[in-house]
Amino acid sequence: MTISLPRPLHALGEAELAAAAKDRRWPKWQTMALLHSLRLPILNACLVPPGIGAAAVRTAARTLAAAAGTETLMIRSDGGVEKKQYYRGGNTFALKDIPPRAVGLLADGRAVILAEPTNRFTNRLTVLVRLDRPSRGQPGTFTLEALGPGYDVADLTRGQIPPQVTAHLEDVDWDRYEPPRWHQWTVTGDRCPGGEDTRRTRRLQRLASQTLTDAGHLDGDAGAEHAEAWLRERGFLHLFGPQLPREDLMKRGRRLFEDAFVLALAQPNRNWRCLATAFSVFDRRRTVYWDLVDGERKYAATVQAATRSQERAA
Repeated sequence: MTISLPRPLHALGEAELAAAAKDRRWPKWQTMALLHSLRLPILNACLVPPGIGAAAVRTAARTLAAAAGTETLMIRSDGGVEKKQYYRGGNTFALKDIPPRAVGLLADGRAVILAEPTNRFTNRLTVLVRLDRPSRGQPGTFTLEALGPGYDVADLTRGQIPPQVTAHLEDVDWDRYEPPRWHQWTVTGDRCPGGEDTRRTRRLQRLASQTLTDAGHLDGDAGAEHAEAWLRERGFLHLFGPQLPREDLMKRGRRLFEDAFVLALAQPNRNWRCLATAFSVFDRRRTVYWDLVDGERKYAATVQAATRSQERAA
């Protein structure tokens, strides 16, 4: 049987995007396809499913790199059920280093997502976007949690780093759009014990133990001071400058709410209770959304449901 080679997300037609947005085997890719179909900003990417060899990975990487005009790509992985020590992707590598890293993930039964490269050390704004409601038809809430320059999405989602600013809306009707007014926002400042020094140290510790180690820049024994030296030597000084994300966040608050409302209406699970996505502003002011997570459909349940569906089809 011939296996079709992966194609870049931005090259998929409407029917292909719709099919990808319904494929629950790969939750990250599924939501990337949904976001792109809604014309929301997303990194161009390729999904490489298990069962594809190193030669096909090289071809997919070259195709995406050519489309993006780059010599490096980001590696992420996707597979539903996350192991305790699952691969924490998001790092960028040269094309020659992509196949050996991807093959190991594919052999473990995980899909690989190759994406346009980013510099996670120079982000200007990182926002975690959360939509909540007790049940369908009931008013809910909208919450934005933000970090400023030099931080990234993983700091909010799994780094245990408190946001520098939180913006919150109450009594949101997710079935009927109403633009939020300024007086309706509740904005809360820094609540990190120890302040910005503690937050920055946690960020540096994460970079040393995970990001820079995975990319081969530091070894496993490196600490926060080594990560700081590495950043400063390369001129990545965003983390050490002024951290005042409140104004930047609130300038984007209404647009983020509008996008969230579109996502709520497009969500296949009409009985959702909690949806979350992440939003980044890069150094060149480019903006992207990452994944959309439905709290009612954890990855384990997603994979089990997809397996049952395949068994019924067989």
